[in-house]
Amino acid sequence: MSVLRGGCLCGDVRYEIDGELGPIGHCHCATCRAAHAAAFATTARVARGALRFRAGEERMRAYESSPGKKRYFCPRCGSHLVAAWDHDDEWILRVGSLHDDPGGRPVVHIWTEDGAPWYDLDASLPVLPRGAPPRGD
Repeated sequence: MSVLRGGCLCGDVRYEIDGELGPIGHCHCATCRAAHAAAFATTARVARGALRFRAGEERMRAYESSPGKKRYFCPRCGSHLVAAWDHDDEWILRVGSLHDDPGGRPVVHIWTEDGAPWYDLDASLPVLPRGAPPRGD
């Protein structure tokens, strides 16, 4: 596997991954939805030793969203990058923070019982390669 690069929106925090990602999944838990202001957060596990911060690690801030679980983000732009359980040997990578294609694709939706009532897992929606749909007014 080649090295994967990623980081935050403003570029203050950057990382590289030299190792395999675990399966990619969409987490619908209430804390992921709130933290990302989205219907779900796309995540994958990665060994702590495989992820190296290249810039900004000391600037990152953490929020303990559940006892023993911290979510790490850039304080300048607010991008969520990783999360981790205390004493766990893996990061929970926010796949959206990758600049490179991880190679794999999502294989599971988890915590769907907490899912947003307005998000339909089986919806067949139009696909717009660029831009937003025209306004209805």
